[in-house]
Amino acid sequence: MIDISIVIPVFNSEDILKELSKQIDEALINISYELILINDCSKDNSWNVISTLQKTNKHIVGINLRKNSGQDNAIMAGLNYSLGNYVVIMDDDLQHSPIDIIPLVNQCKKGFDVCYANFNKKKQKWWKNIGSWINGKIAEILINKPSHIYLSPFQVINKEIVKEVIKYQGPYPYVQGLILRTTNNLTQINIKHHKRLSGKGNFNFIKSMIVFVKLMTSFSVIPLRIATVIGFITALIGFAMIPYYLAMYFFNDEIIEGWTSLMIIILMLGGILLVSVGMLGEYIGRMFLDTNRKPQFVIKSILKK
Repeated sequence: MIDISIVIPVFNSEDILKELSKQIDEALINISYELILINDCSKDNSWNVISTLQKTNKHIVGINLRKNSGQDNAIMAGLNYSLGNYVVIMDDDLQHSPIDIIPLVNQCKKGFDVCYANFNKKKQKWWKNIGSWINGKIAEILINKPSHIYLSPFQVINKEIVKEVIKYQGPYPYVQGLILRTTNNLTQINIKHHKRLSGKGNFNFIKSMIVFVKLMTSFSVIPLRIATVIGFITALIGFAMIPYYLAMYFFNDEIIEGWTSLMIIILMLGGILLVSVGMLGEYIGRMFLDTNRKPQFVIKSILKK
């Protein structure tokens, strides 16, 4: 029996993996655990390092994806192969310290389904903090996230919740959304956020926007309803303006130039229409890909004892 499974998506972290494995081994001494490292088609030698570590460490399970699938998809691959009673999800850069795994697990053992790590001070770029705050506020509206919970990438999940999460077969998983649609029995504890051991982070602005789009379109129809309401209000304003301009045409001798205002209205309506059509296209595109069974991930090889 495995008590703890640790799922870590890996991308271009060859210089960190050895120390990461060492610290996890030291933190979980005398505990039955497995360390699942999912190589998301790294451009460096991360898979070779994983292969080398796996030969000498019986706890390591290496999963090599055939193509880059993204962080959430890589996590889903790890969750599908996890066997532990409690599953830890954490990053590969040691900003999440392995010594905090046990306190997080202990909180779940008190009866919570999920325990998140809450960072009082995050050692990352300022725009990431702003994006995280915005994402959290939107999550409160779209997926009913409790306002006091920070959706940390460092978390422990009960095995029963993992079983429900991996039932999702769509091509665009958002793990936090899948958790929140499964349970509200959540908690968090304060822990320290550390500096990245080496190199630069892989999570850039574009990837942050991808996460935002997943949140917006995968678990709620609220954006679609907002677009509908905006379109309806705009149409009402447009129709209300027709009698006004007709009256001006018949009863005012002055020439109504109106070119600037007309162009502004056209551009405004055109922009709103394009945004609305874009949202509709996003929903339809995801439905198309889901219908065609686009896989979440494709495994090239697996290493385990």
